[in-house]
Amino acid sequence: MTPDALLFLVVLTIVTFGLCWWGFTVLPGERWQVLATVPLRRVESGGWVGLNLTWYGLLSANAYLAAVAVALVLFGSVGVSIARALALVGIVLAACVPAARAVARIVEKKAHTLTVGGAVFVGTFVLPLTIFGMNRVLSGGWREPLPVMPLLAATAIAYAFGEGYGRLACISFGCCYGKPVSRCRGLTRRLFARMHFIFHGATKKVAYEGGLDGQPVVPVQALTTVIYTGTGIAGTALFFAGRFRTAFLLVVIVTQLWRWLSEMLRADYRGGGRLSVYQIMALIGVAFNVVLAGQLPPVAATPFPAAAAGLRLLWQPAILLSLQVLWAALFLHTGCSRVTGATLALHVHRERI
Repeated sequence: MTPDALLFLVVLTIVTFGLCWWGFTVLPGERWQVLATVPLRRVESGGWVGLNLTWYGLLSANAYLAAVAVALVLFGSVGVSIARALALVGIVLAACVPAARAVARIVEKKAHTLTVGGAVFVGTFVLPLTIFGMNRVLSGGWREPLPVMPLLAATAIAYAFGEGYGRLACISFGCCYGKPVSRCRGLTRRLFARMHFIFHGATKKVAYEGGLDGQPVVPVQALTTVIYTGTGIAGTALFFAGRFRTAFLLVVIVTQLWRWLSEMLRADYRGGGRLSVYQIMALIGVAFNVVLAGQLPPVAATPFPAAAAGLRLLWQPAILLSLQVLWAALFLHTGCSRVTGATLALHVHRERI
């Protein structure tokens, strides 16, 4: 691992630790659900009907942005150009972002819910097909094909950070919530009797769907954040050491097996059946990716990936502008609340005139 890669890894670890500490401490509180409310129209009483912009949307957009930024740095570190990096990221996001709502509609029969599990399942197949398709196009010209295994590893690592950070949004909204500690047994109950979340606020999903406002629940979102970001950091270290296949398999196996296991600790509705559809998707994803990694040829010996080159790719006007547009679009997509409303009363402070 090069010194610049080590520095990048250390900074990434410190930022992740600080973000987790802040999120686990404050986000279960009531005031951390609605970020702002925008007046839309007047009502007869003289007030306004408002649109709630949520911390869920802000944190989700931040998580997507972090995932894309990590992917671009890792892509650039193995020599992928700006155009190819943007094309690959754009195609995958174009498939996965709508899939988050579409799969939830199919599995949970809910029109206003998102599922990361469904988006990941779609991305499991879209990503390799996109890389192979782009290489098919490139093979007809003089340009070098994309390095398949490094790109698969980079995208898996980026996903781990994205979903890990994204679970902070779930804490804010109170979704993806764990079982009440009172319903746990044995070691699980003793463990989470000390480490748990207590959510406050009638508009959080854990309250209006689960009726668990003010009750200790298993902090499954926090566990997911720690496991996913920790796996992402380990995968990044392996990536910068040139061990792409190991990094890919580590991230895929740990994250998807935890998705399967964590469903057993959750209390929100995940569809019918002994195993949820999302658990089946996770197991299929593990099997598919293990077979895929086994079929790909070994990566030719190359110098260690250069983090500095990846950061230079990220620090390009085209990339920065694209990231800003992406963040704004994702915030509007995920941050305009469809399940909460607001009534506003505006007034003048006469004493300040």
